[in-house]
Order: sequence, then C-alpha cells, then structure tokens
Amino acid sequence: MIDLTKKAKAAVFTGAGKPFEIREYPLTKPAEGMAAVKLTASGICGTDLHFMHGNLGTSVPVILGHEFIGCVEAINDADADEYGIHEGDTVIIDIACPCGECLLCHDGDDANCVHLGVTNGGHPDTAPHFHGGFGEYNYAPVKNLVKVPSDLDAVTTAVFACAGPTTLHAVSLGEKAGNDFSKAETVVIQGLGPVGMFAVAYFASLGIKNIVSVAGRTNPQREKLAKALGATVCYTLDNVSADEIKEKIMEMSNGLGADVVFEGSGAHLAVPQGIDWLRNRGVYLIPGQYSSQGKVEISPERITFAALQLIGSSQYSLCDVARYIDFLETHPDIMPKIRAVASTYSVSDINKAFDDLENGKAVKALLV
Repeated sequence: MIDLTKKAKAAVFTGAGKPFEIREYPLTKPAEGMAAVKLTASGICGTDLHFMHGNLGTSVPVILGHEFIGCVEAINDADADEYGIHEGDTVIIDIACPCGECLLCHDGDDANCVHLGVTNGGHPDTAPHFHGGFGEYNYAPVKNLVKVPSDLDAVTTAVFACAGPTTLHAVSLGEKAGNDFSKAETVVIQGLGPVGMFAVAYFASLGIKNIVSVAGRTNPQREKLAKALGATVCYTLDNVSADEIKEKIMEMSNGLGADVVFEGSGAHLAVPQGIDWLRNRGVYLIPGQYSSQGKVEISPERITFAALQLIGSSQYSLCDVARYIDFLETHPDIMPKIRAVASTYSVSDINKAFDDLENGKAVKALLV
C-alpha cells in the first residue's frame, strides 16, 4: 500500500553535460490504467550516456531511465484483474508504447512502430512526477508491466533488463530472416558493455564453439566477466589490430570467417570491421548503433559479393522481455555470473554512478 503522505527522490536530467539534480516529489494515487511501483533496481543504459553526451536529444527537465524493476504498491482493482498484476508483485516496466494502429504494429512488429511512444517522457513537475526510471518510484501503464517470478532475484534480473530483450529482439529478427543461430560455429561479439555481455551469455547457451569478444580498450575485469559468461577469447583493439583479429577469426573458422557478428559496442567504427570479419552469407546483427557519431566508410561491394545479411534492431517488445525472463529461469546457473556484472548505487549517488561508467570502473550501474 502506497503512503500518500510521503515524498520520494528522483534524479532529474536538465541537459547534456550537467550533473543530475536530486529532487523530491509527493507520491500520488495512480490513475486508472496506471500503477505505482517502488524501486528495487533501475539500470543505467548506454542510451542514457548518449543523452549525457548530447548525442541523443530530449526535452528537459526529465527523469531518464527505462530499466526499472520494482514492487507494485498501488494499482486499480480492475486493472489488477485484467492484467494479473497485483500489489506486492515484482515487475519490469517496459518503456515502449506502440500505437497499435500502424503497418508495423498490424504486422506483429510493434517494436518498430512508426509512432512509438515512451513511458518516461513526462515532465517531472507534472503529477504523477515519477515518469522515468531514475527515481525511488515509477508510475507506468499497467499494460507495460511484466511480472518477475518470485524465484528470480530482482536485482540480478535488473542487470540485463534492457540488454537482454535488446539482444533477443535482434536475434528474433535474424531468425525471421531464416537463420538458425544454433548451427553457427564462430560468433564475434563487438563490445563488452551490458549488451555485449548478454550476447556472449546468449550465444554461449546455444553451444557455439567459438565466441570471440572484441572491445575497444583493455579492461581485465570486463574480459574476466566475458569469459565467465562464455567467451572463448577476448581481444582489445588497443592491443590487437582489426586486421590481426580478422586473421585469428579466419584461423579458428578454417578460413571462412565469422558466421555471425553482433554489434553491441555502439562505436561507429565497429561497423566496417564487423562487415570485414564475416564469412560469405554471414549475418551481421546491429542493435548497438544508437546515436549519431559521424559517418564511416564501408565497401558496399563486400556486402554484394559475400551475400551478407545486415540486420538492424532498435527497440524491443513485451514478448522479448518475457523471453528474457524465460532465459533466466531456464539458466539458473548463470545468475551469480550476471550479478557479478553490476555495481549498485542509491538514487542520490547517480552522478557517481555515471562517473564510474565513464571511467570504466563499472560495467553495469544499478540504482537500488
């Protein structure tokens, strides 16, 4: 039961390069169709770093954050009955609000809705104030809630609450294009942030023989975590050139190249490298390029002559969140390894969390 006499804290974003402001707002009764959810853990995404750098724009002030897991404290009885979500349940809040009317929504691909809205776009001065994930509460549409089973640790589940569905949606688009990734022998993962880490874990779960992790800079902690999650070998571009990495990929694949390259780094220079590392008829999954960092040169004839598949993927759907939950439930042995990826902070310490991420001191930062 929510205590309407209390206030709670939120970290408010006021512009690129500026520290977050910690503000307090009153708790309110959620409107019909909405639920009030108390924070358990809320992740800082690479997308949030893009906002901080000014590479993605948004109206300000705003409460950013879209990886919120918490306990439902208030919900309308009719909504609880309709959606099977009740007070006391632990839930993930899905950020995406598809229109349900456009061509993509009707085609079963609402992750790519052309009129896609978000749950965290409200002004913090307007009730219910807590629209985004960087707060001690989050008010969200009940239809955007996905229940977290009681046998899953909620903080551990929060580590890849965005990275997991993001990866799984990219994989699903590859599967829709006719690919069976379980038959791959060599997979390259670009990037050792949360998306890259989960991609390592996912492809390792398929029993892939060679999982090559490539990061931009040497970071022993991240490389250790990647190997614990299933990476066969880790390379960093500050020690090994892209051409040398290609030679190593060719050696382990009997001269063919990678069956799959997964771009999770967000570095625009990674794209021509990924294209170059693929074998003929190879598949390039590209969910990582989420902001404008300038142009890169590619050799388009390489796509033609090698008959490559390049598959972009941005958002994810509620079904991908459910697939992520199912992955965790069916791979319980991975949970301690996932928990090791996270560093935890209070909402009031969000600026330290961002500094630690920027300086490579944290792989995944969670507000708890």
